[in-house]
Amino acid sequence: MDVRSALKSQYHAALKTLQEVIQKCPDGMWNDPADSAPFWRVAYHTLFYAHFYLQQTQEAFRPWARHRDEAQFISSVSREGDRPPKTCEPFTRVDLLEYCKECDALIDGGVDALDLSAQQCGFPWYQMPTLEHQIVNIRHIQHHAAALASRLRRSAGIAVNWVRKG
Repeated sequence: MDVRSALKSQYHAALKTLQEVIQKCPDGMWNDPADSAPFWRVAYHTLFYAHFYLQQTQEAFRPWARHRDEAQFISSVSREGDRPPKTCEPFTRVDLLEYCKECDALIDGGVDALDLSAQQCGFPWYQMPTLEHQIVNIRHIQHHAAALASRLRRSAGIAVNWVRKG
């Protein structure tokens, strides 16, 4: 298996895990005001950055058609330090499942378009080669999918399946 095929498979697997946690989230957990980062917001954050960092550069990125200003932030940093992100209308489960499918559909072409031999990815705040940056992006998806799966298990006794490959 070549590296592009492995990246594609692991991207698909990570998004499949995220899709499952979105599907299984009980309505009462979706936008629970007791959570510092509501379930829907963590899921959107994860999808937004999966989409964003699948590009070769930040300039190549075009946000999802239904993107809402600052919805991608779990917290925001300003001169004063961390602050809560701007309040916005929560995305619905249907919205985020649609975005998840759109992100999944971008993976194969997105990975094929990347210059995996570039010594610097197209995001200056990440000082690393493109290939390593793509692995970081997959880890980011899986990190948040696992955190949301942990919420589901702890709060609602709901298990999430392990997805080995896409």
